[in-house]
Amino acid sequence: MAGKKASTKAMAGHTAGSTVALNRKARFEYTVEEEFEAGIVLTGTEVKSLRAGKANIADAYASAKEGEGIWLVNAYIAEYGHGNQFNHDPKRPRKLLLHKKQISKLVGRLKVRGVTLVPLSLYFNKRGLAKLKLGIAIGKKVYEKRDTIKKRDWERDKARIMRQKN
Repeated sequence: MAGKKASTKAMAGHTAGSTVALNRKARFEYTVEEEFEAGIVLTGTEVKSLRAGKANIADAYASAKEGEGIWLVNAYIAEYGHGNQFNHDPKRPRKLLLHKKQISKLVGRLKVRGVTLVPLSLYFNKRGLAKLKLGIAIGKKVYEKRDTIKKRDWERDKARIMRQKN
């Protein structure tokens, strides 16, 4: 029994409740309407790479396959260094685990023109399971992006001015 407790405490890299990969570009490029949390079907070497923090979801998206649910496409999880012949393909499509009601809702929303499923973050929850935060998103126009930049710059300047006064 003591050996089992020691092995769970000695998890290398990312521990439970930590973020592995963020898609910072997503909130700038898209307006996120609603967020969902989904599990991911992973192999052993993929989990070990995630715990080492070697993942990128910046170019990834989620799509619906007819009768198969929702899949994460183009997400990069680096090959595990000690994986040898049992290593995984870094860019393989990965199935997302959602409830049937959530899947049907997402599939219905994806049929609308201009709506995309964007991964927002990849993390380990409190129980140590890999989770993906998905967002139903609509692409922003160029002028909306400019407004976002202006708002962000003004907030930064305002904070700087307030710090100087104190």
